[in-house]
Amino acid sequence: MTDERKIARLDAKHERNRERRLEAVVRWAECVKEEPPEVWGPQQNAVVNAQIESAQATGLDADHHKRVRSLAGELAEEPIENRADGTSAEPVESNDEESADEADE
Repeated sequence: MTDERKIARLDAKHERNRERRLEAVVRWAECVKEEPPEVWGPQQNAVVNAQIESAQATGLDADHHKRVRSLAGELAEEPIENRADGTSAEPVESNDEESADEADE
């Protein structure tokens, strides 16, 4: 199988996964709208608790988490042409007073 075919198959798989996640989000939103919190609350707690347990099971320490967050911040500020993966984060506008004061100058 050529690299192009592998990439195309992987892209198709990612698209299917994205569509499935979106469908699950829509179903969950409908459940939250239709059911009382007593029904969906414990389910949501179970999901959140499972995610926390999974994150803790990785055995990664707080320093690793800080390094990842720092790198993510650096990549978000890096111009797209310098990014290895060709992606960039959208800039986040701040709502604090200092930013408003700077904009007025």
